[in-house]
Amino acid sequence: MEDTPQPEAGTPRLRLQGLHGDGVRDVLLQPDATARAAIAEELDLLGLRKLRLKGRLIPEGKSDWRLEAQIGATVVQPCVSTLEPVTTRIDADITRRYLADPPPMPEGDEVEIPEDDTIEELPAVLDLEALMIEELALNLPLYPHVDGAAPVEETFAAPGAEPISEEETKPFAGLASLKDKMGKDG
Repeated sequence: MEDTPQPEAGTPRLRLQGLHGDGVRDVLLQPDATARAAIAEELDLLGLRKLRLKGRLIPEGKSDWRLEAQIGATVVQPCVSTLEPVTTRIDADITRRYLADPPPMPEGDEVEIPEDDTIEELPAVLDLEALMIEELALNLPLYPHVDGAAPVEETFAAPGAEPISEEETKPFAGLASLKDKMGKDG
């Protein structure tokens, strides 16, 4: 089989199956403004100012590969309490191992997460753009918050029912009222 040349900056897909492990391959993706706008829309972001995936594909044995990379991004999300824009810098390391013969996944209703969560089956083609978007989504702040904004307090209840306060959900919340009641009855 024929080896694929080393990827150039911006190559979003690499053919891995059948590629001989004869050397490290550099990986670099930096989407342009149009691509970043599409990714921002896909992830419900207000903006995506910067995005970069940089790393190396390292051969392991005859057909396995390890990706060691970093993702860097500057994202703009709405604040959970005020909806004002919140800008966050994301820098995260990525490690993935692509194995031609990965260990079998356990079957059944209850499955434990494997110790090594970096292992994936060797794909015929590695979609670096999809990997970059997945890692960006996994590293987004869940509750972006503007400095100084008051926390959001929400209450939920079935129609006609009294909502339960946060105080009432604490394990010992009812003991104080029980103590007061016992003191009055005694």
